[in-house]
Amino acid sequence: MTQLLDKPVRPTAPPPPGQRTARRRALLEWIAVHALGVAAALFFTLPFVFVVLTSLMSDQQALTRDLVPDTWEWDNYRRVWDTPGFLTWWRNTLLYAGLGTVLTVVSSLPVAYALAKFRFRGRNLSVMLVISMMMLPPQVVIIPMYLFWAKQLDLSGTLWPLIIPMAFGDAFSIFLLRQFLLTIPDEYLDAARVDGCGELRTLLRVVLPMAKPGIAAVALFQFFYAWNDYFGPQIYASENPAAWTLSYGLESFKGAHHTDWNLTMAATVLVMAPVILVFFFAQKAFVEGVTLTGVKG
Repeated sequence: MTQLLDKPVRPTAPPPPGQRTARRRALLEWIAVHALGVAAALFFTLPFVFVVLTSLMSDQQALTRDLVPDTWEWDNYRRVWDTPGFLTWWRNTLLYAGLGTVLTVVSSLPVAYALAKFRFRGRNLSVMLVISMMMLPPQVVIIPMYLFWAKQLDLSGTLWPLIIPMAFGDAFSIFLLRQFLLTIPDEYLDAARVDGCGELRTLLRVVLPMAKPGIAAVALFQFFYAWNDYFGPQIYASENPAAWTLSYGLESFKGAHHTDWNLTMAATVLVMAPVILVFFFAQKAFVEGVTLTGVKG
C-alpha cells in the first residue's frame, strides 16, 4: 500500500495543437451562434416591450425619452376595455377567427386526404390547381365576390361573406395538410381497410390522430390570419360598426385617440395578447406540423 502511495504520478500530456485549435474553434462558433440568437431575440422582443411599457405610462410621459413608466397606469387597460364598441369587436373577432378556423380544418382535411392517399386520374392536375389558387391574390377576385355577396345575397355589413367561404376549403390549408399526410405510411391505411374500415372511418380513426400536428399548424395559421385580417372586414363590414373586428376597430380607436399614445398602445396589447398566448401554448405542435410538411413531395 505504501509503495502504491509513494509511486510518482505521471503528468498528463497536453493535448496536441490540432485538438486545441478544434476546441477553440468550437468555442468561438458556440459564442457566435448564441450571440446571433440573443441579437435576434432582442430584435423581435424589444418592440413588444416598448409597446407594453408605453401602454403603462401616463398621457404626459408617453413617447418621451423615458423608457420606464414613472407611475404604472394599469387603469389604461380598463379605459380601453370600457371604450364603446371594444367588447363587440372582441366578440366579432372571436366569431370570425374561431368559426372560420373550424370550418377551414373540417373542409380542407378530406380534400387533402384524397389528394395525398387516393390514386385517380387528374390528381396531379388537381394539386396544380390548388397551388395556382395559392398564388392568386385576393384583390383579383374581390370585385366579383363583393358583387355576389353584397348584391345577390345582401350580406354586406356582416362577416358572413368572410366566414361562409371557409366552409369550402382553403388552398393553403389543403396544400399544407396534403404535404403532412404524405408522411403517414400507407401501411396503416391498408391495415385499417383490411379490418373493414371504410374511407371515412379510416380518416377519422387512423389518419386524424396521426395528423394532429399538421392540423394544429393549419388551425394556427388560419386563426392568426382571421384574427389579424384587416382587408376583409374593411370591404364587407366597414359600413356597420356592429360588425367590426379588432383589426379594423383598432384603426378607428387610433383615429379617436391619436394623441393618447398610451391608450393606443394598451389597445394594441389587448389585440396582440390572445395571439401570443395561443402560439405560446401550441408552439410545439405548430413547429412539428410545419417541419414535417416538407418530408415528402
